[in-house]
Amino acid sequence: MVILVATLLALALGVLLWRDRRSKPPPGLDRLAQDRQRPLRRRPAKRPEILVDGSNVMHWQDNRPDIGPLRAVVAELQTRGFTPGVIFDANAGYKLFGRYCDDPFMARALGLPEAQVLVVPKGEPADRFLLEVSRRRQAPIVTCDRFRDWAEAYPEIQTPGRLIRGGLRDGAIWLAL
Repeated sequence: MVILVATLLALALGVLLWRDRRSKPPPGLDRLAQDRQRPLRRRPAKRPEILVDGSNVMHWQDNRPDIGPLRAVVAELQTRGFTPGVIFDANAGYKLFGRYCDDPFMARALGLPEAQVLVVPKGEPADRFLLEVSRRRQAPIVTCDRFRDWAEAYPEIQTPGRLIRGGLRDGAIWLAL
């Protein structure tokens, strides 16, 4: 009888210890539980990316190179909540400023972070860079170019909304967003 009572007590104690262990979170999880009780801090929503064909847009004013329309497009896109990324042909600096201009220079000229501006290497077409980045990020492109030579390799450019037309009308930028 004593053996039976001792066995039952041991069994009951074992069950109680087992239940107690299950009710306590493993080490490190108590902090996670506390974090769940705090109100969540929301991160600001990521702004949608949009690419700008810098070498195309810089010709929107009377079909001559000018940084003004490009600055206006960047400002308009930012006002509408977009994060613009501008891609230029290697010769854009020569056309605008009479000399080669790299990414940092062009970024400063546009008032953008360097990470949002790319001057493609000499001998490389900016169109391929634009279309490849657009494909990877599924980002639309502000341009008046239709990229007909690239349509077979990049059929997504024919999707409505992938290529955003724009221009100057009475001195103001318009975009078909």
